[in-house]
Amino acid sequence: MMQLNLPVYPFRIKTVDGRRSIFDTFRKRWVALTPEEWVRQHFVRFLAEELGYPVALIAVERSLKINQHDFRADVVVFSRTGNPLLVVECKAPEVKIGQQVFDQVARYNLDFQVDWLVVTNGLSHYCCRLDRANNRCIFAEQIPYYETINQSVNS
Repeated sequence: MMQLNLPVYPFRIKTVDGRRSIFDTFRKRWVALTPEEWVRQHFVRFLAEELGYPVALIAVERSLKINQHDFRADVVVFSRTGNPLLVVECKAPEVKIGQQVFDQVARYNLDFQVDWLVVTNGLSHYCCRLDRANNRCIFAEQIPYYETINQSVNS
C-alpha cells in the first residue's frame, strides 16, 4: 500500500483468495484493505499513539441517520463522559480534499454536534474548530491532543 503522510505502524494484513484484509484493532475484526481503510487505520493509530486519544473512546464507522438515510462516520471520538468531541472523514489518497468532503463531514455533524472536524486522505490533513458563536470554521495548524479538546468541552 501507499506511503502516507503519517507515522508508519505495524499492521496485521492477510490475503485470502486474492483479497487483502487488515485487522482493525478498534472493531476487533478483519476488514477489506481498501485505500480508504489504509488511511483510516493509520489515522486512528495516529490519534491514539501520537496524540493521546484513548482507544476506548474512538469509534470506527459509527452509524448515523440523516433524513431517513443511513450513513457511517469514519471516526468519532468521545469525551470521557460519552459525548462526541471530534468527527474524522477519511478518503483514499487519490481523492482530493475539497468542498465536497467538508460538506460530507459537516452533514454528519448535524447528528453529532461536535466542535472539531477533521478530513484526511492520508497525505493532507485538515482540522477545524467550529466557532458557533460567530458561525465560522477556524482551521487549526495541527490536530489537537486529546486533552486539549476534552478540556475545551469541559471548561
